[in-house]
Amino acid sequence: MFGLNKTTSKFCDLKDKVAIVTGAAKGMGKADALKLASAGAKVVVSDISLQECQLVVDEIKKMRGEALAVKCDVSSKSDIDNLVSETLKTFNKIDILINNAGIYPFEPFLQMSEKNFEKVIDVNLKGYFLMAQACAKEMVKQKSGSIVNITSIAMGQVGVGFAGLTHYCASKGGIVAMSQAMALELAPLGIRVNCIAPGAIDTPGASSTNMDPKAMEAMLAPIPMHRKGKSEEIANAVLFLASDESSYMTGSTMVVDGGWVAG
Repeated sequence: MFGLNKTTSKFCDLKDKVAIVTGAAKGMGKADALKLASAGAKVVVSDISLQECQLVVDEIKKMRGEALAVKCDVSSKSDIDNLVSETLKTFNKIDILINNAGIYPFEPFLQMSEKNFEKVIDVNLKGYFLMAQACAKEMVKQKSGSIVNITSIAMGQVGVGFAGLTHYCASKGGIVAMSQAMALELAPLGIRVNCIAPGAIDTPGASSTNMDPKAMEAMLAPIPMHRKGKSEEIANAVLFLASDESSYMTGSTMVVDGGWVAG
């Protein structure tokens, strides 16, 4: 999919940079990890399945890149502390954090349980906070760093809402607000914080091949490009925000949705 020899010139060069990607075992997170590795970064691949993380690491090593697999549930502070510790033990620093881990169990609002609401917030919002805080504490030591938080167009306000995903929308809107506040505090310390808001992306968890044709057509109707995006298209945006090419960007939300929100 990606190869180290495909990086053009020095654009978005991440040589000698160390990046952590959460939720990196598959889908967008995997694409992010491979893309960052293709640009020269040493990548820590993190997810709840160590075996699946190792498969991604193996792909990176086939590209002659450097990578490490670490199991981590981002809703657990002890897991996050271990992830940061293992990263520092192996690579000595943290330059980039891609907060990508997330869950989206569909459930009607009137039937949504407190337990399920809290679970989504714990992973999608609290997990981002804990990861960002732990990594930022290391980034301040070198007075530089880039944090990229993956939110969604399901963030309310300038985005859209989704029926059956009240908890998810709450978490994604919270990520944007949290990122803006973080950006203000961390900018003087040399750390940038930005968001990417994907639209409908064809991932293993939301595969087009598993959808009823009528449901697929209804999903594509509000998208001017009339197709789902690819994980690699989100990875391209991740690479830009992770690199120094976006050095004057912080507190921003980059929408990558085929024109959905514009419509």
